[in-house]
Parts: sequence; C-alpha cells; structure tokens
Amino acid sequence: IVPPQVAILGAGRIDRRVVAVDAAPGGAMVARRMLPLSLTFDHRAVTGGEAARFLAAAIADLEKAD
Repeated sequence: IVPPQVAILGAGRIDRRVVAVDAAPGGAMVARRMLPLSLTFDHRAVTGGEAARFLAAAIADLEKAD
C-alpha cells in the first residue's frame, strides 16, 4: 500500500464450486459462482472492525448483483 492509499481490495477469478446450502443433516449441495476476495489495509489508518464492515458491505452489494 502506497500513501495516500489505505486499503486494496483484490478480487480473484469467478469459479463454480459446490457448497452446502443447509448445514443441517440432509442439507442440499449446490453449485454456486464464488469470487475470492482479499482485503489488505494499513492498520495505522483503519481498524480491523472498520475493514471487516467494509468487506461485509462489499460482499452484500456483490450478492445483490447476482
């Protein structure tokens, strides 16, 4: 991270993966598109809580776009 940047959000390649929809016994397994995300941030400028809230908001927005 180079100032004045305080964070970098990296996105991997979208891939289809089999995931459990319901963790209970007998739950369904379905193929879903998955996008790996990585967030790097400067701890001097951003707290871990702020970074986690930002990443959760980004994920929520991406899920709405589907």
